[in-house]
Amino acid sequence: MLHIAIAAGLVLGLIVGLAAAATGNEILLAIAQGSAPFGTLFMNAIRMVVIPLIVTVIFTSIARLGDPRKLGRIGGLTISYYWITLIPAIAIGMGTMKFGLQYAAKIEMPSTEATSIPELQSIVDFLVSLVPSNVFAAASSGAILPLIVFTALVAAAAGTLASERRERMINLADDASEALIKLVWWILYTAPIGVFGLAAPVTAQLGWDLVQSLGIFIICVFVGLLIFLVVVTLPMVYLVARINPIRYLSGTIGAMSVAVSTTSTAAAIPVALEETTKNLKVSPTIADLLVPLGASMHRPGSALFQGAAIVFLAYLYDIPIPAAAIGAAMLATFLVSLTVAPVPSSGVMTLAPALEAVGIPVAGLAILLGIDRIPDMMRTAINLLAQISTAVLVNRWTRGGQGQTITPSTE
Repeated sequence: MLHIAIAAGLVLGLIVGLAAAATGNEILLAIAQGSAPFGTLFMNAIRMVVIPLIVTVIFTSIARLGDPRKLGRIGGLTISYYWITLIPAIAIGMGTMKFGLQYAAKIEMPSTEATSIPELQSIVDFLVSLVPSNVFAAASSGAILPLIVFTALVAAAAGTLASERRERMINLADDASEALIKLVWWILYTAPIGVFGLAAPVTAQLGWDLVQSLGIFIICVFVGLLIFLVVVTLPMVYLVARINPIRYLSGTIGAMSVAVSTTSTAAAIPVALEETTKNLKVSPTIADLLVPLGASMHRPGSALFQGAAIVFLAYLYDIPIPAAAIGAAMLATFLVSLTVAPVPSSGVMTLAPALEAVGIPVAGLAILLGIDRIPDMMRTAINLLAQISTAVLVNRWTRGGQGQTITPSTE
C-alpha cells in the first residue's frame, strides 16, 4: 500500500503543478510553492541516512565473507559488469537523441547565470581519489566512493580476525544497519507528502509551453532507456541467470515504485534487498554487498541520460560534435557517471565536465534541471533494475552453475 500512496502523492503533485501553470491561479500557485519545504525536508532525511546505511551494510557483507579471495572474485566480476554496460548506455543515449532531433523544432534557451564547472578528473586522478586522505572529510562532503573503499578495506581486514573479534564487529554493524533500515522506512511513510512537495513546485514553474517544447527530449530519453533495458539488462538476466524477464520485472516492482517515486535508488535499498533475496533467490551475502554498492556507483540510466543531454544541448546551441569530441564526451560521461550521487537530479549537475569537453555552454544545465523530474524517474528505474541485475548475475556466476552460493565464513 505504501507504493500506491507514494504514487498518489506524485500524481497529485503533477496535477496541482500543471493546473497552477495553466491557470495562473494564485491559490494553486501558493499551494505548489508552499509545498516545496516538505519535498526538501523529505530529501534531506533520505540523504541523512544514506551514507551510514551504505557503510554499515557493506561492512557487514564483506566482513562476513571471511576469505578475501571471495571478495576479489565478486569485486572483479562486479566492476567489470559495471564498466562494460556503461559504454553501450552512453552510445544508445547519444544515438537515440540524434535520431529524434530530426523531428524537433528549435528551442530558444533562456538566459541563465554562469554555472561553475567542476574539473574533470583523469582516470589516474580518479583512481587516486578513491583512497581518501581523511575519511571523515570524505563522509562530510558526501564522497561516497572513497568511503566505500575505506569501508571495504576495513571490512576485509576484519574478516581475517579471529572468529570472536570478527563476529563482535559484524554484530555491531548489523544492528546499526537494521536500525538505519527501520529509520528509512519511517522516512518513507512520509513520502506521499514529500513527493508532492518535490513534484508540484517544479511542474508549476515548468508550464505547458516548455513541456511541449521539450517533449521530444523526454521521449528520446524514454526510448533510449527502454532500448537499454530490452537489449542489455533483460537479455543478460535471462541468458546468464535463467530468469524470465516478466518474473524479473514483477519481482522488483516494490523497489521500483519506491525508486521511481523518490528518484533515488538509495531510498529503495531496503525494499530492493528484500525482493532480491526473496523473489529472485539471490544469496543474502551477495545482495547485501552489491545492492548498496550499485546504488553508489552503477547508474547506466544516468549515463544514458547524460549522453542524450549532450547531443540535445549541442543541437540547441548549434554546436557540431566531431568524431574526436564524441570520444571525449563519452569518456567524460563515463567518469562522472561513476560518481553521480544516488539522489534526485545529481545526474544533471555532474554533466558539466562532459559539456565542457565538447564546448557546450554549461548554462544549458538550467533548462535540464527545469524538466528533469520525469527523465529522473525514468532513469532511476533503469538504474535500479541494472543494480539488481548485477546481484543476480554475480550470484549466478559465483555459483558456477552448480547451485552453490557463497556463504559467510564460519572460522
